[in-house]
Amino acid sequence: MSTIPTDNGAPYIPQGGSEKSETPTVQEKSTIARIGDYLGREIDSKQADLISIYACFLTGFTSAISFGACFIWCGFQTGNVAQLGLAIARTFNPAPYGTDGFQRPDQQALCSLLTFIIGASLGRLGDRIGPKKRTWLVSASFFQALLAMAGALAAHFSGESGISLDRDGPSWVSPLGFVALGFLSASLGLQGIIGKRVASPLNTTIVLTTTWVEIWNDPFLLKLGPAPSRDVRVAGVFMVFLGAFASRAFVGTRCGVPGSIGILVGLRLVQVVWWALVKSPAPKNQ
Repeated sequence: MSTIPTDNGAPYIPQGGSEKSETPTVQEKSTIARIGDYLGREIDSKQADLISIYACFLTGFTSAISFGACFIWCGFQTGNVAQLGLAIARTFNPAPYGTDGFQRPDQQALCSLLTFIIGASLGRLGDRIGPKKRTWLVSASFFQALLAMAGALAAHFSGESGISLDRDGPSWVSPLGFVALGFLSASLGLQGIIGKRVASPLNTTIVLTTTWVEIWNDPFLLKLGPAPSRDVRVAGVFMVFLGAFASRAFVGTRCGVPGSIGILVGLRLVQVVWWALVKSPAPKNQ
């Protein structure tokens, strides 16, 4: 660029020249860098109590749908493992107590168990990224929403009602019904390892057996005032109950099972935003 000498000999650069300002680009990069830095930080486990309680609500909401369809708890795998043991044992029983072949409810229990394991195994990816980093928590929760969405589509196109009135006639017996059950089970498997790695007082936010034991052995169980260790666990148990109640209420309306799973997708997206807003631990004093 040409310059014009001034009276004192210093070069004069005219204003509004052809030089391009790089300020917007620098600002854009700095904004992206700040967002990336924020998402790359770990959350404070002590600040995760409320979202863990919310996860318990989602556990009840999801599990009620699968139980209403085929009497399978897609998040509580203890019963499914025991059911598979019973299925094998029945083959050795004499008539009329024995059964021939692999019964449909047992097939559904196996489907739920295997897909739950697949979902939980994704936690290894979180261990590589950082189990408490927002990047992992946000992306994993979004993936759970995608799993629920896939489950809603499978339930819709299966052509089944998704509501069973007795154990002799379970729903979700078609291939797409099994797919819907598998996607819901995988989503809770992933939720379980997230809760475990975050190390909230509610542990996995799925299995409540340990939570019940901890509640009734909490030294502050009978304390009249606030007791965080007790209150968080009691709230988690109540939210599982409330989630199951709300889920069944939606299933019994025009929403049906696919619509109720669609509501679950929206609730999962709320969780995505919530994880992004959980605070990081305060910096340690040097």
